[in-house]
Amino acid sequence: MYGNTLHPIHLNVSSNEPMNEILQYLKKHGEKLDMEIAIATGISLTNVRLHLSELATKGEIMTCHLIRHEKGKTVEGISCRIAGYIPPAAPGRKSKAQLMGADKG
Repeated sequence: MYGNTLHPIHLNVSSNEPMNEILQYLKKHGEKLDMEIAIATGISLTNVRLHLSELATKGEIMTCHLIRHEKGKTVEGISCRIAGYIPPAAPGRKSKAQLMGADKG
């Protein structure tokens, strides 16, 4: 009653650290499923999905809802990769188009 005013406490619920960890993991390992990211980073699957959603909204990653059938079970997940990232060409034989383009240069 005597000057006791309630003030809201602002907590930083959304930390950038897990998002940065997810981004670094995707940069290093390429396209991965949400459950693979959760296992590798130690972040819960629920939190990984929340961070992936936020990263996708910011345009930093591309996501695709995925449904697989493995050993009679339906497995749903989110496949994701860094937005705008083109992985280096795999070593090995080149396609005819690549060989013909090299001859013209």
